[in-house]
Amino acid sequence: GAKRTLSFQTPQMDRTGHVTLKTRTIDLSIPKGIQAGQQLRVQQAGAPDLLIEVAFAPHPIYRIEGRDLFVTLPVTPWEAALGGKVQVPTLGGKVDLNITAGARSGQKLRLKGRGLPVAGEAPGDQYAVLQIMTPPADTDARRALYEKMARDMPFNPRAHLGG
Repeated sequence: GAKRTLSFQTPQMDRTGHVTLKTRTIDLSIPKGIQAGQQLRVQQAGAPDLLIEVAFAPHPIYRIEGRDLFVTLPVTPWEAALGGKVQVPTLGGKVDLNITAGARSGQKLRLKGRGLPVAGEAPGDQYAVLQIMTPPADTDARRALYEKMARDMPFNPRAHLGG
């Protein structure tokens, strides 16, 4: 939930019959658990009710699907291969998430009940979508390490494509 102050203009006819715009300001209470596309009815004294359709601005971290939240979680190749614990941001703060050994890029890990709250219902879930980030080979030592890995760990990720 939240509180917002909205300003808008409405047409109004003056004494001479000319239409002018009058700026109005209202304080709006947005209930907890509201979803995009829902409408709020605001009653105004001496004016018709105002219908406001809720839309969510894009968030820099989360993507919303219904009541569920999705976050892209960057992990290192060794975290994906060996497994481990990483911290994940949630609406309630950071939590530790176990990554199983052999995790794949694009894999979704569920954090039950960490999604959007909905009045009278259980909250949605949050999903951490793994994205394996490759460290740069920007020094001779790092390049040599990648070359050693290529020799010691022959692996063809495209084998299933016949290549």
